[in-house]
Amino acid sequence: MEQYEQVIQAITLAMGAAWASGVNLYAAILTLGVLGVTGNMVLPPELQVLQHPMVLTAAGLMFAVEFFADKIPGIDTGWDAIHTFIRIPAGALLAAGAISEVNPDLAVAAALVGGTIAASSHVTKSGSRVLINASPEPFSNWFASLTEDVAVMGSIWLALTHPYIFLGCFILFIVLMVWLLPKIWSGIKKVFGFLYRLFGGVQSGDSEKI
Repeated sequence: MEQYEQVIQAITLAMGAAWASGVNLYAAILTLGVLGVTGNMVLPPELQVLQHPMVLTAAGLMFAVEFFADKIPGIDTGWDAIHTFIRIPAGALLAAGAISEVNPDLAVAAALVGGTIAASSHVTKSGSRVLINASPEPFSNWFASLTEDVAVMGSIWLALTHPYIFLGCFILFIVLMVWLLPKIWSGIKKVFGFLYRLFGGVQSGDSEKI
């Protein structure tokens, strides 16, 4: 029974860390590192590097930068685009590290699943931000960003303390994502179509004047 609970704990930690990485990698690393160094959880051996003071300092500084960058319309979209190449591989590595203590042979499979989960949460987050940025007021952007920060820390805590509740929430996220992504994609096409017509029309008008 104890071994079964250990496996469930490792799986939920892997999924929680991967999902959180796709939304806010630095918040995820900082949360795991602080929980580990304060003794509130025992990190798997492969993830104990997150407790190192240098890692915690770097994660804290980058979290501070992202905290502000993520709340500025337009800047957040550029930030998300750059972090496409950072969050997804990091999510894969965190998932592999969480599973390696239980079964090192499954580390590669965990990395693949973790990378997919991180990619899913990243695409959902960054795509929804493009639509939110179409709104002229900044408050919805701030609210979305703060909600994401809280969700990242809360999801890791939930995965560690209430794994079965986390699994239920994770399944709900998958269902919501499947329903939401086509709508996000349709909305993004409309936004970029509008921008293309707007700036394309201006350029055409300028060329006709010349």
